[in-house]
Amino acid sequence: MTTGMSDEQIYEIARQRVKVRKDFYGHLASWLIVNVILIIVWALTIPGGYPWFLWPLCIWGFFVFVHFLRAFVFKPKSEISAIEKEAEKIRKGQG
Repeated sequence: MTTGMSDEQIYEIARQRVKVRKDFYGHLASWLIVNVILIIVWALTIPGGYPWFLWPLCIWGFFVFVHFLRAFVFKPKSEISAIEKEAEKIRKGQG
């Protein structure tokens, strides 16, 4: 993938990947903090009652999981490689 790319382009792709991972860690931290607070509120107000905190925990948790997959499993295409592919299509069409 990085064959024929300049150091600047490689750096830009690396910067984009690091940003995606940092965004995931922020999302995960906010999910953890909010859900711990919700569990504490539930435990202090109606202990042993309906566990309503599971709804936001699971629904938001699903989106955190999807964010994890996008950040670590399925590598996002960089804008630079997409631009290079489009430029190559244009060159082939003209030449």
